[in-house]
Amino acid sequence: MNPGALTLWYAKLTPRDQRILRIGAAAVVIILLLWLVLPLHRNLTQAGEHLRQQQEDLEWMRGVGPTLAAAGPGQASIAPANESLVVTIDRTARESGLAKALTGSTPAGNGAMRVQFENADFNLLVGWLHRLTTQQGLLIDDASISGNGGAGLVNASVLLRPAK
Repeated sequence: MNPGALTLWYAKLTPRDQRILRIGAAAVVIILLLWLVLPLHRNLTQAGEHLRQQQEDLEWMRGVGPTLAAAGPGQASIAPANESLVVTIDRTARESGLAKALTGSTPAGNGAMRVQFENADFNLLVGWLHRLTTQQGLLIDDASISGNGGAGLVNASVLLRPAK
């Protein structure tokens, strides 16, 4: 259909029919726009919610990351065959994020070692002890853990010995 014929057909309509045709055409355009815009708006809203949830998950992961790192890898790691107990304790404490809290270690006889911590993160300390017992084959003979007033911070003295 050519544009001239369409214009002629429109001009022959009564003013009432022309007005109805204009209103109908506008309604069709609005319906088509809504049909396109509403799903786009819904998808954008869902993407925003998904992004917000992902950001919350990331913040949670950043919060528990040190605790998970203190627990170490899921499978036992092999320490060097001739690594001494003091080196194992120092190395694993550093790997677990407890290096600043480790204040000393002293031999306690029979190959045991007493390790002291001040202002240690409790969760990191427990993860480190778990890692020592499950992955390094050490036993905890004695432990004294007390709060020091800081949220989640403790002072501790732990007696460790190799399992034989």
